[in-house]
Amino acid sequence: MAIEIERKFLVAGDGWRGLVRSSEALRQGYLTTGGKGVTVRVRTVDDARGFITIKSGGSALARAEFEYEVPIADARQLLALSRGAQIDKTRHNLDLGGGDWVVDEFHGRHEGLWIAEVELESPTGKLDLPAWLGDEVTGDPQYYNSSLAMLVGGEI
Repeated sequence: MAIEIERKFLVAGDGWRGLVRSSEALRQGYLTTGGKGVTVRVRTVDDARGFITIKSGGSALARAEFEYEVPIADARQLLALSRGAQIDKTRHNLDLGGGDWVVDEFHGRHEGLWIAEVELESPTGKLDLPAWLGDEVTGDPQYYNSSLAMLVGGEI
């Protein structure tokens, strides 16, 4: 088991674009969302690799995360079980210090939504925030990927 310590921010500028070291297409489907604080997610990466992830409740900043690679064919079948509770996004992995930074560019009904995430080693560590970040949305349920997947209209 790993503990995921993560902060999330809206993206308010393009200053991150020069920091991209790689990008990948993600499709995520949710099999359960939040019952008893547990979320079960299936993800495909570039339609070539599959993962299943179980996340516990915990706090807004830190929670238990169990992630396992599964055969891509299994991941596709599990995605079908999510019955439309899915999101599509491009994840841009950044070369930026202070933690593992990504910018997620959402597609489909969430086109135009950009969220930056940073995974930290400690919830109390100092973090220098880049100027291109907007409002912090850590702990705001409307910006959870599982909530976005369930949102029909696309408007937050």
